[in-house]
Amino acid sequence: MQKVYGSAAEALDGLLFDGMTIAAGGFGLCGIPELLIDAIVEAGTKDLTIASNNCGVDGFGLGKLLDTKQIKKMMSSYVGENAEFMRQYLSGELELEFNPQGTLAERMRAGGAGIPGFYTATGVGTVIAEGKEVKSFGGKDYILEEGIFADLSIVKAWKADDTGNLVFRKTARNFNPPAAMCGKTCVVEVEEIVPRGSIDPDHIHLPGIYVHRIIQGEHEKRIEQRTTRKREDA
Repeated sequence: MQKVYGSAAEALDGLLFDGMTIAAGGFGLCGIPELLIDAIVEAGTKDLTIASNNCGVDGFGLGKLLDTKQIKKMMSSYVGENAEFMRQYLSGELELEFNPQGTLAERMRAGGAGIPGFYTATGVGTVIAEGKEVKSFGGKDYILEEGIFADLSIVKAWKADDTGNLVFRKTARNFNPPAAMCGKTCVVEVEEIVPRGSIDPDHIHLPGIYVHRIIQGEHEKRIEQRTTRKREDA
């Protein structure tokens, strides 16, 4: 099965439709699928529900899809650093389903494992628990959270072989693997495609069984917030 495609647009061909749910990997601007996001902007697909830790920043990452009003609903754990996100949410233009960060990651992982729901103590007694089933285990309350089953996963990896075995670099490994798992179709952009068999099996972070399409490309890798200190000799 041929998994390597020549461009983001080619890799997404036939997969996009209005009203779909997309799971997007990345954390802040770290390890985000920049090329695939740009291709979705170009395609004009609308009324999207996107499950992702956050929604990029103004004018970059998933923030580009906010600018074009293609997102209907975000399932996120952090919404800072994005003024347009705040404006659309407060004005009622954008739906928001808040998730504790670990819960969101587990909802994605659960979906990828075929688990429709799980109980967690995180959020009990807060607004997160409103409208959710509460059950007691060992005298402690837990709330029921549903697994996320997305129509499409878009993720960013460091390297892959042509079968889709993936290696993520450092903190890009946080949300990308569970996001990749929970989509009916998973499209991955990578910095490097290496020969089959060249990745040590012990170093594979996500096996190719989860990956359907791969593209290789250049990435901007913008830094969200740069913090520096004065040189001691200054």
